[in-house]
Amino acid sequence: MFISELLPVKEAFRLLDENQRLTSEETIDLIDAHGRVNSRRLISKLDSPPFDKAAMDGYAIKAKDTFQARADNPITLKVIDSIGAGKVSNVKLKEGEAVKIATGAPIPEGADAVVMEEYTYKIGDKIEVLQPTSPGENIAPRGEDVKAGETILEPGTVMRPQELAIIASAGYDTIEVYKKPRVKIIITGDELVEPGTKPRPGKIINSNKYTLKALVESAKASPTVEHSPDNPRVLEEKIEENIQGYDMIITTGGTAISKGDIVVDTVDKLGRVIFHGVAMRPGKPLAFGLVEDKPVFMLSGYPVAAMVQFDIFVRYYLLRMQNINYEHQLVEKICQRKTPSKLGRTDYIRAFTDNKIVEPILISGSGIIKSMVKSNSYIVIEENSEGIDKNSKCNVLLFDSFKI
Repeated sequence: MFISELLPVKEAFRLLDENQRLTSEETIDLIDAHGRVNSRRLISKLDSPPFDKAAMDGYAIKAKDTFQARADNPITLKVIDSIGAGKVSNVKLKEGEAVKIATGAPIPEGADAVVMEEYTYKIGDKIEVLQPTSPGENIAPRGEDVKAGETILEPGTVMRPQELAIIASAGYDTIEVYKKPRVKIIITGDELVEPGTKPRPGKIINSNKYTLKALVESAKASPTVEHSPDNPRVLEEKIEENIQGYDMIITTGGTAISKGDIVVDTVDKLGRVIFHGVAMRPGKPLAFGLVEDKPVFMLSGYPVAAMVQFDIFVRYYLLRMQNINYEHQLVEKICQRKTPSKLGRTDYIRAFTDNKIVEPILISGSGIIKSMVKSNSYIVIEENSEGIDKNSKCNVLLFDSFKI
């Protein structure tokens, strides 16, 4: 098939967007929510902190008592109580008095500042204050971080440790999130065998099993993997058996752009193939369809092509299934070598990026896994370009940018 007959990359993304599906919601314990995506706007139930608290170890005082304090003219205050973290004091502070207080403890009634312990000198039940203190100094006021009724999280937020902290502080111990997409990976091919034994003539190790499982996990989804022979009836049965129990099916192999491609034909029989063949390299024979309204991605059997197809298209779709507004983030680098391309095709060149420069990996072929091992990025050459000159600017997609 000629390049002009293949679907442009941008058009493939448009069709994916038109057929984007979301997973349903579930409620989980907050302790298990790291890395998940919240599905509802969260409103704080509480003020945080819930009371005026000491921001430093020291003494709760009336600030005006210390306005004249100097190192050579200390002010003497009487210590009438002590408050540790998690404790409260029932005293009402009067002029000339102080309460020893630990960081995080509630400010006693009548106090409006905390003088740091290092600016005092203790003598029996009294302290000498060596410098003036301002009202509010070293006090974290009630609601300083979050106020009750305040929006703390919008839907579609990937929860990092800091989000978990503010959710807990706002009074939640459970949270509603998008379910992790359940993905069935079906690896096709009569020639495939498992690692651990020497392959017989005509056989090859099933590396895609391990690659695709890990790639799906890296996109915050839950995969299971099985193998199917190159038998249309068996493949049809496997898809029918799994389509209701999973949110997505991914296949590898059987997608070459020609007649008799069993995977594409089977999906078209069971549902609808939306596109087959994208103007990209590697990964041209990518196909996408729907079976019973569930997305089905049909990837190449060649390991490198399958990895690129996943990184560019499947990852995009899977993250958006969880309501993550994901876009590929291209950065500009200086290419160290002349890198040709063809008009009408988007090239994803395996490359190694270091600081401001990027160098293409001089290993080609959709089955050369070593080229991916040596890479940490793709140089992206758009379809309207005939390549990149040496020492010129180019767009790069870093593998690290896939981490969400």
